[in-house]
Amino acid sequence: MSTTRVVVEADGGSRGNPGPASYGALVRDADTGEVIATRGETIGTATNNVAEYRGLIAGLELAAEHAPGADVEVRMDSKLVVEQMAGRWKVKHLSMQPLAAQARELAGAVTDWTWVPRERNAAADALANEALDAQARTGKPAVVGTGVRQETSAPRPADDVTAPVDAPAAGGAKDTNPLLGWRGDVHGRPTTLVLLRHGVTANTQRKLFCGRGGSDPGLVAEGESQAARAAAWIARHHDVDAIVASPLRRTQETAGFVARETGLEVAVDDGVEEAAFGDWDGHGFGDIMERWPEEMSAWLASTSVAPPGGESFDEVQERVREARDRILADHAGETVVVVSHVTPIKLMTRLALDGPMSIIHRMELAPASITTIAWWPDGTPSLRGFSIVPE
Repeated sequence: MSTTRVVVEADGGSRGNPGPASYGALVRDADTGEVIATRGETIGTATNNVAEYRGLIAGLELAAEHAPGADVEVRMDSKLVVEQMAGRWKVKHLSMQPLAAQARELAGAVTDWTWVPRERNAAADALANEALDAQARTGKPAVVGTGVRQETSAPRPADDVTAPVDAPAAGGAKDTNPLLGWRGDVHGRPTTLVLLRHGVTANTQRKLFCGRGGSDPGLVAEGESQAARAAAWIARHHDVDAIVASPLRRTQETAGFVARETGLEVAVDDGVEEAAFGDWDGHGFGDIMERWPEEMSAWLASTSVAPPGGESFDEVQERVREARDRILADHAGETVVVVSHVTPIKLMTRLALDGPMSIIHRMELAPASITTIAWWPDGTPSLRGFSIVPE
């Protein structure tokens, strides 16, 4: 009896984003659960989203070859790909558009586009990792699975895919000292945090202390222009999987520009909210030095001291650390834009550098600037850019 309903499970990933990338795809009989065909393949250097689309295309090809005429349900853990293919989100990235068009040509039999949690897409993920692991062992492109067609075993080009990158051998210098040079396949896939400071407000322009529990101003026109430029820059340079923002108005408005560029929703995390400055909120530095000279001197001398009615930097550091851990756990291997403020971004950078708390007083963070940190699965961070202001 021929198969009338199948499920395509697909996944893709890049160990570096962009970095060595692969996809995994399989076709399963929807009624019996039997796996009909599988395929995993390395695709050179690519981004996570390119790899996800390549996995979808491979899965649809397997379905057409091994279950022609069957109704198809697609299950993926990439919300971006599922929402774009379902027509609810636009495909804005130029590098994604040819892949999305190719997938649509193959998707005539698809009846459902279903997002699933990562743990429910383990079979496709395993195929992708099997291919990358094979490449790491041999130094050559790899293709695995039961649905392998020899004539298509070579990687197909995509707009932002380059030649394969050989991974360093386990036990080599780059493996024993993970802070030296490029990290390879043996280290897994990092989570990339793109830390975006909000655009300017009236308080920013007047150089007033402005934190949680204060007046909560929105962006002025200049701040909106800054946020728009930053969002466009991020969309050009990153394939974003999620957006997390402080609940304050200026960060929510800034995050809205990123959301419009990427088609993603904005999640809120109180842990990346600005420090509470208490009685100092709405005052400038000179005013505070006149009215609270002893308190200001103590605050500048020690990160354990809080402004009257506010938070110490040490206290903010702990909630920033907890927020980082939440984001890394919830978005392992993904690229997350975190829209925040001066203090949390400085403290997140301090965590990456493992420097003394006093180092935050030596950082200058421009409005609407971008700081990028990659956190590897073993906990090793890599600071890839600090306070970059898009032109």
